[in-house]
Parts: sequence; C-alpha cells; structure tokens
Amino acid sequence: MFEGIEHVHFVGIGGIGMSGIAKNLLDQGIHVSGSDARDSQLLEGLRKLGAAIHVGQREGNIPPETDLVLVTEAISSDNPELYAAKRRNLRIRKYAQALGALMNKTTGVAVAGTHGKTSTSAMLAVAAVNAGLDPSFVIGGEVRAIGGSSRVGKGDLFIAEACEYRRSFLNLHPRVAILNNIEEDHLDYYDGLDEILQAFSQFASQVPSEGTIVANGEDPNVLTAIGSARSQVVTFGLSPGMDYHAKNIRRNERGLEFTLVRKGREEGGFSFPVPGRHCLLNSLAVIAAADALGIPREYTRDSLEQFPGVHRRLERVGIRDNVIIIDDYAHHPTAIATTLEAIRYLYPGRRVWCVFQPHQHSRTRFLLKDFAQSLVDADVTLIPDIYFVRDSLEEKNNISSEDLVHQIRARGGHAVYLPSLDQILAHLEEHLDTGEVLITMGAGDIGHVAVSYLSRDRRFVQTQ
Repeated sequence: MFEGIEHVHFVGIGGIGMSGIAKNLLDQGIHVSGSDARDSQLLEGLRKLGAAIHVGQREGNIPPETDLVLVTEAISSDNPELYAAKRRNLRIRKYAQALGALMNKTTGVAVAGTHGKTSTSAMLAVAAVNAGLDPSFVIGGEVRAIGGSSRVGKGDLFIAEACEYRRSFLNLHPRVAILNNIEEDHLDYYDGLDEILQAFSQFASQVPSEGTIVANGEDPNVLTAIGSARSQVVTFGLSPGMDYHAKNIRRNERGLEFTLVRKGREEGGFSFPVPGRHCLLNSLAVIAAADALGIPREYTRDSLEQFPGVHRRLERVGIRDNVIIIDDYAHHPTAIATTLEAIRYLYPGRRVWCVFQPHQHSRTRFLLKDFAQSLVDADVTLIPDIYFVRDSLEEKNNISSEDLVHQIRARGGHAVYLPSLDQILAHLEEHLDTGEVLITMGAGDIGHVAVSYLSRDRRFVQTQ
C-alpha cells in the first residue's frame, strides 16, 4: 500500500490506532499530515515527530502533495476532508487496511475477541520488549512502561488488536492470532450472533497453515469460529482438557498465583497483579502466544508478574479522603460484571459507587437487560446521558439512560440518572463518604469525572 508513497494524510489522526500508524510511517521517512476534532497529548507527540497536525476538519487541511488519505471507521460520509479527497480523486484507504499492509511485512500477531484485547496485547508486548525482540505494536491503551500505546521497533514482530467492527479485522493475516472470547456486540452493524461468528470464522481461516491460533477452549463461540482454521490451534482455559490451563489458583495481596499446566505437564508457578477470572484467562493466552513466538518462558513469567497495567483498565487514579478512585474502559455488560467482581475482591467490605456512561445508543438498546443485570452488583450506580457516537439521530431517540436506570431498579439495584457529568460530580461531592470506592466506567469521556473528583477541580469535566 505504501510503496512509492511520499505523503499520507490522516482523517482522525488522534485515535490510538491511527496515531500508531502515523508513527510507523514517519519512521519510514514518509511525510504525514492529519486532523482531529480536538487536541491531545497524542497529537502533540506526533507534532514533535514532524507531522503537520490540524485541530478541526476542513477541506484545506489536505496538502496538495498528498498521495494517500487514511480514514477511521468513525469518519462519516459527509466529512469535509473525505469529501475533498474524493473530489480530488485521491487514493482513500481505511485504518484497518493500513494496519494489514504493515503487518504483512512482519511476523504479525493479532489479538481478537469481544473483551480483553487491550490487556492481552499489552501483556504480550511487554514480554516481547523485555525479551529484547524490539517489537512494533499498536494497542488500544497507554502502557507507559513500554512507551505508550504504540511503538516502532526494529524487530520482526508486530502486535496489534484486531477489531471486529465492520469486519475490519479481515484486513489482517497474522502469523499468530489470539481469540479471547466472542459475544454479541456492535449490533449497529451486525445482524446478530450468527453474523458475528461468520466474521470471526473468516478471520480464523486467514491465519496461514504454518501459523497458530491461541483460542479460549471454554468459549463455545470461539470453538465454533475456529472450525474453519487451517492453522495449528492451541487452547487455553481453566479446565484440564485445555492445552494450557491453570491449577492451584490462589489469591494473594496483589492478585493471583497459579501453577501452569501445559498439555498435562506442570511447568511452574506464575503470578499476576490483577484479580479476576478474565485476567487469569488473558494471562494464559499470553503464555501460549509467547511460546508460539519463541519468547523464552522466563521473560513471559517476569513480565506477567511485574505487569504495570494499562491506562483505563482497572486503573487506580488515586485516593481522596480515603475514597479509592478507579477508572475503567468497560462498556459491555460482561466487562462491567467482571470489573465489579474484581473491585469487590480488591476492596472487600467497602461500599462501591459506579459511574457508568453508556457508549452508543444502539449498543445500549440491544443489550439493555444485560447492562442492567451487570450493574446491580454496585451499591450505587450513577448514569449520565448516553455517549453519542456513530448512531443516527433516529437511533438516539429510541432509548435513553433513564430506560437503563428503570431496568436496574426493577432488578433491585440502586441507580440514579443525572444527565451531565457536572451533575454527577456535584452528586458525588455531596453524597460520597470516606472509606468508599468510586469507579468510573465507559468508553466515552467519563474518565474525566475520576480526575475531577480526585483533584477537586471541576474544570476537568467535559460534557457533550
């Protein structure tokens, strides 16, 4: 895709994935320009590397010398820069196509699944860096210990998340693929679980015969998807029938300890600093993938034990007046439930306040009852307006956060609807007591509430 290309313009360059691709192209000596709706630290980092960055999107942002325009899936068809690129007959490609083109030149590793992509890819990237493999990676969260959310390495390894939205992961042909789990999601695009399984099955079939799929052998949907696989399949899970499984699972003051069993043989102890079944499964996937890539086991073991965590993944923001403040990216019912389970383990006996910002009206409508059930485990749930992204105005009018509050209350939960983040912050200031836990959850801008409450500075709060 990039042969003979001298200048690439990015529409929506501020996203983690797009900025990662931009860094990679800059490292190759390709000129980069781009735009995004708002400024950020990621954009400032790209400026320092030599990219020409615009805040706000307009036709004039695309330089005359542009050879190729890259756009994200979030860009609407009426975007002025996309319109200008079409009018000028410029080559236009999507982020996933660019990611696939870069991965095809390397030993590619793609981490797929409804949940756990970011944590799993981050753990594997940490192990590869510590083993001296100098990998490149693009992951969906900041891992400060290894340079952030993306890295351009000199080694042959390229680790990336594989997103199923609009079947974008079908642009990837990885040498190693991880399938963590498969559930209903992105129902604004997919017609249901059967269609989602068809997409994952096609993704699995694209791993070459000499490659490896690392699959959650206890997830029936994953087992369906790998039925089309041409490659070797290695399973992981918590039961003895898996190729990689854990036994002697124990909780400690930091998280979990377990004994690894590989194909019936015990292969030593591991520890991981985050509690929860989902985190244990992620770590097993990483061990299996690292083995497939030839990463020496001692680096994998040490990297898991010292894993520094990922921004907005069960991230402890701070403590104020003995209130523990945590922020998390969870925006699907299963992720919410597992996150609250981990909070209950980490802070037993403490009252838990959850501020959950629903992400997308369509997702909220399709999974309404599941969302409600997952949030019942919080002592108090505060819900602002749904974060509006990608949906139509018609879809926006089909459901509101008040509908979710009613469903939570119908199941015996305590939920309050407060439309704006400012109102939520004011409510927390009035009602949150010392010794309690505050967790903010969602894929929108809800994390600003955690920062604002910690700092006592309401200027941090952003409202839509």
